[in-house]
Amino acid sequence: MQFRKHTLGVLTADLVLALVAWQTAFWLRFNLDVPPEFAQMAWTTAPLALALYGLTLIVLRVPRQVWRFTGLHELRQLARGVAVAGLITAAAVLMLRVPQFPRSVLLLHPLIALALMAAARAAQRSLHERRHAAVGGRRLLLVGTLPEAAEALRVLKGSTQWLPVGMVSPAPADVGRTLQDVHVLGTLDEIADICQDENVQTVLVASEPGSPARRAALLNVNVAGLTLLTLPRPDQWIQGQGDGSAPRRIELEDLLGRAPVQLDVAGLSAMISGQTVLVTGAGGSIGSELCRQIARLGAARLVCVDVSEYAIYQLEQELREAHPQMRGIYYTANVREADRLGAIVARERPSVMFHAAAYKHVPLMEQLNEIEAVRTNVLGTLNAARVAGVQGVRRFVMVSTDKAVNPTNVMGASKRLAERVVQGVAASFPGTEYVSVRFGNVLGSSGSVVPLFTAQIARGGPITVTHPDIVRYFMTIPEAAQLVLQAGLMGRSGQIFVLDMGEPVKIAELARLLIRLSGRTEQDIPITYTGLRPGEKLYEELLADDETTLPTPHPKLRIARASGQLQMDVEAVVRWVDTAGPAPSEQDLRTWLRDHVPEYQTPR
Repeated sequence: MQFRKHTLGVLTADLVLALVAWQTAFWLRFNLDVPPEFAQMAWTTAPLALALYGLTLIVLRVPRQVWRFTGLHELRQLARGVAVAGLITAAAVLMLRVPQFPRSVLLLHPLIALALMAAARAAQRSLHERRHAAVGGRRLLLVGTLPEAAEALRVLKGSTQWLPVGMVSPAPADVGRTLQDVHVLGTLDEIADICQDENVQTVLVASEPGSPARRAALLNVNVAGLTLLTLPRPDQWIQGQGDGSAPRRIELEDLLGRAPVQLDVAGLSAMISGQTVLVTGAGGSIGSELCRQIARLGAARLVCVDVSEYAIYQLEQELREAHPQMRGIYYTANVREADRLGAIVARERPSVMFHAAAYKHVPLMEQLNEIEAVRTNVLGTLNAARVAGVQGVRRFVMVSTDKAVNPTNVMGASKRLAERVVQGVAASFPGTEYVSVRFGNVLGSSGSVVPLFTAQIARGGPITVTHPDIVRYFMTIPEAAQLVLQAGLMGRSGQIFVLDMGEPVKIAELARLLIRLSGRTEQDIPITYTGLRPGEKLYEELLADDETTLPTPHPKLRIARASGQLQMDVEAVVRWVDTAGPAPSEQDLRTWLRDHVPEYQTPR
């Protein structure tokens, strides 16, 4: 009922304006002095014009517009409605052969009607914005180029919560210009001073994710307690993340992230849609994101395997709510138990397997737990790869790491050996495509520095960094999972894919970014350096010294090609682990790893 009242009210207002335009057209046609007989003609023909205008506007749904939110789309819709109504009215008047009807009125009337109707809508929107601006909102500074700021202002218009008071642009030439009555007050290095001068406590960064402007905005903000916001990306709106288009706090992924990954959606859908897909390590950071992506691609059955009962329970609850149409199957199992894994795969018959189960924490695997890294990362991978071949799985994709390149720790050496094991198994099962994918650190994954630094900031500091010059490659969890899927689609058996990780990031800079994101300064949260941990490198590599890369059709994926390596004897690996027992000596284990991974060197 309320909707009908609104539509009737808008239609009435438009018809009143159309009537005014009809009379004004006659008035202008006769130079402001309408003869009596033509004045009478204006009134007698007005009902016809109003009826045709009303019907046309209703058919084209113009009365459904909400004037206070009028934008370019609504104005284009209005222009179409008036143009069509004007043509129909002109045709009707000419067909009725109204005696001596001035034809110029038929041209003037739609122009005047459009001007009046558009002006009424613009006035309503302006009054609405002024009314809410008068009520007040949080003072806001925009950061970005003029096109980026224009998009942000479009979203913020009509908001009662925010009041844009100025803009900061990375382009010095923009300073002094005005956009929608909001002035460009300075450049990025002036953000802190502008915030203090304008009494601003909130900055909305409209620049693209991962752009230098975003990072510079944060690094140039030295005002404690300042809140940094951004607008959700379109993919976050689609996935229901955040509150519509409302600004949200900037996160680390916004600063270090890159342009969205371009996926071969058609190819991935053909590989996954309607199929049974199995993921080991499904409760982990990468495994769980793989499950989310696979569910979105329309898998008919998703088999999730993880050794952690709690992790698999959490994943079950999430996927059941987000994808009720998909059949999720959840197993608690350890990939080190070949018979159990074989029974699961034999029962579920997946067409694609993603192997993400692994131990990955370098210091933990470097001391006291070396044999665990070998048993899980090497034997667990061997079990999964063999089972895939025996059961006729079409594709097997192993998630590897940049720490497998010229490894200096047990974890990295075990993952490099796992890559070789996958290549060895691939030779025995030509019906299965075996692919490995390497990438670097993933923001926010379990055991990564970001959750550690966040907890240290929450405690009031200090943040502990091992070395001021240590650098790492980073990508977001969704980007890593999407590229794993893409590599799985493109790969041929035995290939190792390397992901484009972008530019390496200093861990110390990462710590500073997190401090700024928390609204604190380095005076509040100091950074201390503790020295490199056992097995830790200053920098990570994505390719070994004896490897070269080959390009692929995807700009973020390359193929690592090793030269001169002997075929892996997987049975020898199994025999040694069985013989070594539960507690081999550190020296024996490391010597054995060097024999199978010649590039493995303990750091000095």
